[in-house]
Amino acid sequence: MTRVLKVYRAECFSPNSVERDRAIMDAVGEVLSNRGYVVDGLNETDLTAEAAADVFISMARTPRALAVLKEKEREGCLVVNSPAGVEMCKRSVVDRLMRDNNIPAAPLDGADGYWIKRGDEAAQQKEDVVFVANEGEKRRVLELFAHRGISDVVVTAHVKGDLVKFYGVTGTGFFRTFRHCANGYSKFGDEAVNGLSHGYGFPQERLQGDAERLAALAGVAVYGGDCIVRRDGSYAIIDFNDWPSFAMCRGEAAEAIAGKVVSVVCGK
Repeated sequence: MTRVLKVYRAECFSPNSVERDRAIMDAVGEVLSNRGYVVDGLNETDLTAEAAADVFISMARTPRALAVLKEKEREGCLVVNSPAGVEMCKRSVVDRLMRDNNIPAAPLDGADGYWIKRGDEAAQQKEDVVFVANEGEKRRVLELFAHRGISDVVVTAHVKGDLVKFYGVTGTGFFRTFRHCANGYSKFGDEAVNGLSHGYGFPQERLQGDAERLAALAGVAVYGGDCIVRRDGSYAIIDFNDWPSFAMCRGEAAEAIAGKVVSVVCGK
């Protein structure tokens, strides 16, 4: 009987989203349990080399947990998302992947302000992602990042338009987009900079293709992100991450993720 271990994300990587992140893991676990898999779970801070399973469905991000999961992969276990892929989802790496592979990213220069974001890890607090209106503020915030010991920083120009969140599972056809709305969930409130949606149209199939290509380049199967859709329908991907909470489409996402796991297990 196939054993599955859910590895929950450490709370420091789930700012204002701990319950949402646990909920998607539990939803996937429930689908797999209903399909006959034996499912258990633990926090990534409790993951050790002694953990036994055939499949690890993991939101882990700490270096220690990722090292354990790499060893599990070497032993022949299936790990979703791959720990090497999670490491590739650092913001500065994703930014480089997009620019090197002609995937629409935010411009580096502009007249409407800048976003300054830590590039070494996902945002853990509001100060990790900061909007500044001008060059003077940009210099001041960069100094604050340096004072915190953060030298890996991504700076991009602000893009005016509609904020669109996207979620996907590679190779399954599952891809969903949602526009930000006034009562929409927000970790830090940064969505307010762009304001409410204007309803600008955009080529969803093209966005899906770019997102799937970026996921493949990074090496993750379960992904999500944000993009800004401009008035003319063009877009810029401004955020991309491994295994989001899928809060707005949790049930569908859980089925897709579980289906991905089953297809790989059955294909071995």
